[in-house]
Amino acid sequence: MTNAMATQASPVRFYDTEEHDHPEGGSTMLGFWIYLMSDCLIFAILFACFAVLGGNYAAGPSPADLFELPLVALNTAMLLFSSITYGFAMLSMQAGRPGATRAWLAVTAVFGLAFLSIELYEFAHLIHIGATPQRSAFLSAFFTLVGTHGLHVTFGLIWIVTLIVQVGRRGLIPANQRRLMCLSLFWHFLDVIWIGVFTFVYLMGVLR
Repeated sequence: MTNAMATQASPVRFYDTEEHDHPEGGSTMLGFWIYLMSDCLIFAILFACFAVLGGNYAAGPSPADLFELPLVALNTAMLLFSSITYGFAMLSMQAGRPGATRAWLAVTAVFGLAFLSIELYEFAHLIHIGATPQRSAFLSAFFTLVGTHGLHVTFGLIWIVTLIVQVGRRGLIPANQRRLMCLSLFWHFLDVIWIGVFTFVYLMGVLR
């Protein structure tokens, strides 16, 4: 009798043995968002440094003496066009057209390469006329901010070429689609940062 009562009094435990569905690649997207937030902090710090140091010319050239706004505007247009063409690549991906996706990625890479070429030309010209990072705090902050953005664009171009190869070999499999979406976030993020650079560094610098 006692054993029977003890058996009835003991708690009944239920164990859920059913599998739960987890969105495939969810951790990848979360991790990439965390990376983008860290990049936001990096650029926020660089913009803050430029805000503090951007007016210290050390009796050297000012932004109005150095920057050629038409050339910078052309450079900005290259990056904006690359953002549009990447949008077409994503539309092609959603339509299940790997060939068109690769073609638009290639066009995006061309615009990105044009952007980098113009930026490298600008850097080379500034160094040639003696406006090096060591010349003033303004130039140190300028080269650091713009150079960091250019380095990100370089990594983005390498990523684009890698995805062109991967889509060509394996098609628009779910893993490649996730990679394309991550790169889309990264590329548009660089576009937004550059708009800030163009407005805050170049345009306001010349008008200061």
